[in-house]
Amino acid sequence: MRTSGRSRPRTVVAPPGWSRRLVPPAALSIHLAIGQAYAWSVFKPPLESALGLSGTASALPFQLAIVMLGLSAAFGGTLVERNGPRWAMAVSAVCFSSGFLVAALGAATRQYWLVVLGYGVIGGVGLGIGYISPVSTLIKWFPDRPGTATGIAIMGFGGGALIASPWSAWLLGVLGTGASGIARTFLVMGLAYAVFMTLGVLLVRVPPTEAEVPDAEAPGAGGSAPRRTAAPRAPVTAQVSARNALRTPQFWCLWVVLCTNVTAGIGILEKAAPMVADFFAHSSAPVSASAAAGFVGLLSLANMLGRIVWSATSDLAGRKNVYRLYLGAGALMYLLIALAGDASKPLFIGCAAVLLSFYGGGFATVPAYLTDLFGTYQVGAIHGRLLTAWSTAGVLGPLIVNAIADARRSAGHTGPELYTTSFFVMIGLLVVGFAANELVRPVHPRHHEPPPYGARTAAPTAPKGAAS
Repeated sequence: MRTSGRSRPRTVVAPPGWSRRLVPPAALSIHLAIGQAYAWSVFKPPLESALGLSGTASALPFQLAIVMLGLSAAFGGTLVERNGPRWAMAVSAVCFSSGFLVAALGAATRQYWLVVLGYGVIGGVGLGIGYISPVSTLIKWFPDRPGTATGIAIMGFGGGALIASPWSAWLLGVLGTGASGIARTFLVMGLAYAVFMTLGVLLVRVPPTEAEVPDAEAPGAGGSAPRRTAAPRAPVTAQVSARNALRTPQFWCLWVVLCTNVTAGIGILEKAAPMVADFFAHSSAPVSASAAAGFVGLLSLANMLGRIVWSATSDLAGRKNVYRLYLGAGALMYLLIALAGDASKPLFIGCAAVLLSFYGGGFATVPAYLTDLFGTYQVGAIHGRLLTAWSTAGVLGPLIVNAIADARRSAGHTGPELYTTSFFVMIGLLVVGFAANELVRPVHPRHHEPPPYGARTAAPTAPKGAAS
């Protein structure tokens, strides 16, 4: 094992001839696994029936997992930067898989607190460490296309439910929807994810230095040996430490932007299966359980595609402009759903899919937005701290939707009336996020790092799309 520099004692450095194209698949193996979190709504009806839970209570493991994701990413971001992606991916695999096993024990013994502890707390730590584990490494391998590179990897988190949703529904159909069937489903998934995530742990590498990458695609003299070339570089506006980033208004504006965008998306995603069934329960074509699971899969596909399409678009149009689209058009989508009610199923499905594409795109674009503003010096740690916005949204989004729906149901309301109020709340939050995005400006030079970290820092310029 070769290492490079005191900050990467546990990393595996790419040898000569290593292709940077192998790094995104390594990241994908982790993100496709932990993206199972987005399929939690498939487990909500069986858990509510088997354990006698309310809609709000059955959302608790998911909510807590998102809280722990943000907290573990914030507090573990510096450790990930120090110990490298392989260490982080290994920690993620152990925590995420063992969380399923503890949840299986909880379901088998009908001790719901163990499901919450396993899936929410232990698994949530695996989510957070795994989510940020490849980000800074990908940006160092692909400094010329940071939005596209992180989008390819992070799309796996959105696409994880595309696999997990039908797989979970199939396992529950075969093993049963009672407490013992849920337990066996958790057990099978935990073991399967442990094997799959290990592939990423074994495959990931870091570049030899931040200044060069192995160019495996370009043969050297005679075509017999790969040559090492300087990595393409995007202009860097600043090099800012994680500590200094927290002192800038730019960080907190982005925190609000991410929090509002995530709240708007996660409110639908967490309750997707029961929501679509409730919404059209009294229409001429009610939604079956299998169709509701298919709706979850469709949203996962939109979430996944949005992460690569919109993040790649941000490399051309600019980060700020793309967030204007997420927040402004997102508010319009919610307005259309609220006004249409159950009159048009295609409109509901289409608007929800667009919202989830913006939701996924927001996650994939934000690492590049951070790099534009703060440089690559400690972008992984800064990204981890920013994900506390996800923790907040993970509580806020499901709480808004579930609490309002439960209250409206208790008052005798049904169909779209269960959700219309929460949709207007989401519109208000997106407007707040739009305003925060407009306030983003280049970071003041007083926050920049001195040489050697800031040695290549140019005079501050606006990040992509930041001009107003």
